[in-house]
Amino acid sequence: MRLRRFANADTLAVLLLIAIWLLFFWRLFTPIEADQASIKQGDFSGQFVAFAAYQYQRFASGEVPLWNPYNNGGLPFIGDTQAAVFYPPRLLTIGLSRLAGGWSYHALELEMTLHVLASSFFMYALVRRMTLNQRGSPFGAFVAAVIFSYGGFMQSYPPLQLALLEAAVWLPLAILGIHEATRGERLRWPWLLLTGVAYGISWMAGHPQTSWFATYLLAAYLAYRGYQKRYRWQSILGGVVAFGALGGALAAVQLLPGLEYLLYTTRTGLSFDAKGNGFPFQDVVQFIFPNIVSQWSPLYVGIIGLILALIALWRRLPGSIFWGIVTLVALGLSFGSNSPLYAFLYNVLPGLRFFRGQERGAFLIAFSLALLAGMGAVHLVNWEKLQDFKASRRIRQAILGLLMICGIVLALVFVGWMGNPESYGTYLAPVALAFLISLSSFALFSWWLGEPQNKLRYILVAGLILLDLFALSMDNRFNYDSTPPQKQLDFNPPPLVAAALSDTDTPFRVDGYRALHDNFGSLYDLADMRGISPLFLEGPNAIINTELINPTAWELFAVRYVYTDWEQMPVASEVLTSGTDRYGTVNLHRLSDPRPFANLVYDVRLAANEHDARAMLSDTKLNLRRTVILEQPPTITLTGEAPETATAQVTTFKPETFTIEVSTPADAVLSVSNPYYPGWSVTVDDGSVPILRAYGALAAVEIPTGEHTIVFRFDPLSYKIGAVVSLLAFLGAGALIAFSVIRRKFNE
Repeated sequence: MRLRRFANADTLAVLLLIAIWLLFFWRLFTPIEADQASIKQGDFSGQFVAFAAYQYQRFASGEVPLWNPYNNGGLPFIGDTQAAVFYPPRLLTIGLSRLAGGWSYHALELEMTLHVLASSFFMYALVRRMTLNQRGSPFGAFVAAVIFSYGGFMQSYPPLQLALLEAAVWLPLAILGIHEATRGERLRWPWLLLTGVAYGISWMAGHPQTSWFATYLLAAYLAYRGYQKRYRWQSILGGVVAFGALGGALAAVQLLPGLEYLLYTTRTGLSFDAKGNGFPFQDVVQFIFPNIVSQWSPLYVGIIGLILALIALWRRLPGSIFWGIVTLVALGLSFGSNSPLYAFLYNVLPGLRFFRGQERGAFLIAFSLALLAGMGAVHLVNWEKLQDFKASRRIRQAILGLLMICGIVLALVFVGWMGNPESYGTYLAPVALAFLISLSSFALFSWWLGEPQNKLRYILVAGLILLDLFALSMDNRFNYDSTPPQKQLDFNPPPLVAAALSDTDTPFRVDGYRALHDNFGSLYDLADMRGISPLFLEGPNAIINTELINPTAWELFAVRYVYTDWEQMPVASEVLTSGTDRYGTVNLHRLSDPRPFANLVYDVRLAANEHDARAMLSDTKLNLRRTVILEQPPTITLTGEAPETATAQVTTFKPETFTIEVSTPADAVLSVSNPYYPGWSVTVDDGSVPILRAYGALAAVEIPTGEHTIVFRFDPLSYKIGAVVSLLAFLGAGALIAFSVIRRKFNE
């Protein structure tokens, strides 16, 4: 009977979580076009929709997208973490989209919303198990799930920066595995499979910084639980190694190429100052007053959520001190270089040097406070009114003090608004809402503490939590437009883009700083030398992004078309057509004499290294089409003069392979407008030859006299090794999980 009662409570909670999810995102689900909303353009459209469209196109064609020639002058797509090439939910989205007729803006929106629903389920399961056999456990789990999934952090920028959200939602499931593994007198190793799988999938979601934060938290939680249970340190260390190795193995197909790519990107050169940005100290007011100091409020967990979390800490509930410490450390980290804690951790914690944007530590703050709020809610349901009379009075006094603070701030803002409506108008609404929520909290808690087990009373508390969080985040104007998703982004090339796509004499590139924008080169299959992916190969970036009008980059990267508002270019060109983009008037220039993608060169200039090679590009007397800059002397003899009869023709071109037919009456260097990057190999007449680095960023090959067929292929060893490791890990994890389930059933 008791089991049935628990099952009924859990079923009701799950149904409520689904109903809340449908309500929160109803404008993304409604079939009524006039009521539809969609996620705003920005990182979501420019990065994630564009890359996912390329991902869909390649997988739908039965191809694995290892290389992307359409942005950043070419990049290893498998190594770009935010591309999440093999992330299982993304593959599911692609498969369902294929069945539905094709890729769409709405497909990725639905993927985002389903992750929010999953996060609420995972958080509910975690707190439910942490408070098992306690009265009010389903209520506390429900509170934690709502606060984590719909609080200020998860509904601020993560829906726009999709990889961050998708990496974060797996943390509760990973923590649950550790909690279950440490419930007995000995470590229950099978449960660490759950941690390892959730941890590995988090890494595959494509936001390494979030998964790295989770790594430290998971290791710390296992150590804490192991210390509580008096486990041997060897067991604790073995547990960390076990889930870490499993997670790393599952994600190896992306991790190994990603680590390889990272070594060649601009991230390796970022300074402490560039990586130390974080919250200014004034952002702590977000704990009570959201939307005051910034357009998002990632520190906000709701006023009632904050009260419940503080009650859990005050009453020193089991585990509360650990989660309180996590909150404080994460808060100190989130201030970045504004806080000395970050400088200390920067020099102590391995891996922290790779990441910028330390305010993303708010992820751990939101998680810890939501968990503490769930624990506090369960504790209050079990509150003994007579025994804890003094404590009840202190809670009411504390909430009254909060109410008075909100009232004073409201009065000050109101007076300011009366004198200067324009300056204070944006502050009045959030401060007034904080006052009303505080007032309601005072009245509701006073009533609830009078009869803590009364279901109606704590159901009303849950309702006020929802009202508070939904008022902050639902239909947030910084995240959503009142525009149907099909009108948010046109998957058919606009006229300016279509004009360049009509040129079938490929390959060539464009400079899409204007008109094309973002990573839309991947969306329309138009090779752009620019892009917004945060990982940009250092060599190409040093050439491409030095200037907006950049003839040197146009030459080296075989740019044929330039989108700009300039009427006349510094090199000969013809304006083919004009139009407008988000910034105004745009002209499409076709360069009169663009460099071909493959170019035979007969003169060489040597540089000491790639940095010197790129520095030599500033020499205006150097003809880059006739002279190649190498970092080692060629093994062939170059005449210095280009024969008129020499030809190099690209006959086939695909992202991971292209073929060039060459005819040269003298030894030459074939300069190719393709980035120099490990994983590329080249054959000349089926014989393997080394690839040289030209101009400090691009590929080149020595070509002997005669007619030859040159084939470039991208097939990185890091991907092949990673794919084998991941496949074995998935098969092994599946077999171990099946064995554990069967064994448990047999023992029953």
